Amino acid sequence: MSVAPQEAGDKGRGLAMSETLRGHLAMLLFSILVAGSFSLGGLAAPHVSALALNAVRFMLAVTLLGIAAMLTTGLPRSALAAPWRYPLLGGIYSLYFVLMFVGLKTAHPVSASAVFTLMPLMAVVTGWLIMRQVAGPKVLLALLVGALGAIWVIFRGDLSALARLQIGRGEAIYMLGCVAHATYTPMVPRFNRGERPLVFSFWVLVAGATIITLIGWRDILSTDWAALPAIVWITIVYTAVFATAITFVLMQYASLRLTAAKVLAYTYLTPTWVILWELALGHGAPPLLSIGGILLSFVAISMLLRGDRRRA
Repeated sequence: MSVAPQEAGDKGRGLAMSETLRGHLAMLLFSILVAGSFSLGGLAAPHVSALALNAVRFMLAVTLLGIAAMLTTGLPRSALAAPWRYPLLGGIYSLYFVLMFVGLKTAHPVSASAVFTLMPLMAVVTGWLIMRQVAGPKVLLALLVGALGAIWVIFRGDLSALARLQIGRGEAIYMLGCVAHATYTPMVPRFNRGERPLVFSFWVLVAGATIITLIGWRDILSTDWAALPAIVWITIVYTAVFATAITFVLMQYASLRLTAAKVLAYTYLTPTWVILWELALGHGAPPLLSIGGILLSFVAISMLLRGDRRRA
């Protein structure tokens, strides 16, 4: 008779491990998809306003998520309880994307993706402030190693530039956006009231699209959409489908199963994927000195994943 509770406990632990694994896999795919937005965004940013581009991509993403929700879970009225949550989260998330494209007007995609990898360390602070999530010493060590790798790439291995804190304007602007993104991540479990990720993502995106449209309506009306080069439309479609709709759901899904720092730990893979994107687009490899920072990022994520396996 004493076996039943033990079996139940084993099943519970197995389910928890399975949910954690799904969260990690979601973030792995997230890092691959997000990387493309840096390379494509860098090509499109000089040709269109960041507000106009993001307004269109958010509207397209809302349409896609709305169709997906209606075909699967539906959009229950219960999800509109406390509707103030969605403008708050949507505003923070849309701020990140707008500042990203403003930054990419001058920042190199690989350098911008390195700034992106600073978010796990930012998330330690925001995760504690919002959810009282505490990172252990091993996690903090891994995040510090990853941050060191990011700084290495941002300053291109140039110690004199580091000593002068000579960071580009685009990287500085994008860093502010990353602070917004790191704040958003721990707020998801704080404000989610049991809504399915697809439904929750839809309403947050609706709010984000509305806010961007209201703020950027002049840019939207003044843009000659018919004259835009093809790369802008390719970027809009890619970022709407892959780097907004799909990654939005992946982030929501993982945020409910992993701590904020662990979710954003997968950003350490982004510079590597961006380098591959840049090579595929024929833009060449980054300076050789930057590779050391990429390697430190791999060390950081391996430390985090090894810590998860030990706890499991």
